[in-house]
Amino acid sequence: MTIAVGDKVPDVKLMMATESGPEAVQTSDYFKGKRVALFSVPGAFTPTCSAKHLPGFVDKAGELKAKGIDEIACTAVNDAFVMGAWGKASGSDDISMLGDGNGDFAKAVGLELDLTGGGLGHRGQRFSMVVNDGVVEQLNVEAAGEFKVSSAEHMLGQL
Repeated sequence: MTIAVGDKVPDVKLMMATESGPEAVQTSDYFKGKRVALFSVPGAFTPTCSAKHLPGFVDKAGELKAKGIDEIACTAVNDAFVMGAWGKASGSDDISMLGDGNGDFAKAVGLELDLTGGGLGHRGQRFSMVVNDGVVEQLNVEAAGEFKVSSAEHMLGQL
């Protein structure tokens, strides 16, 4: 079942690259007591994700924070090393890059994407959400092949 507005975010372990190596990030701890703009992409370094999705949140980070967002996070079914490298190459310190290497988060929120036909394996769908103290406040899931409702610009219009 797909997560919905008003649902609590499932408690899942994600991974973040740090100076001392990969560090576990438990979603129940990460979302507790703050308002987070989370966006998810099918894969780091992929065309739309690198050309539009991540850069939009980098460019709009200040505006999102001015509208009450405490943190901005990006997740993808990639390991922490890939997410860390992508963040260094294209991101900013304003965005936490969270690896969902096994797809546990994508599965738990019901937003898995089967791209095995194209050789990309199982991924997460393209989406964004505003999570307030662990509860989904806004949810924007893209139609297949689209990039509209999960953008930073769309989220700004919702805040």
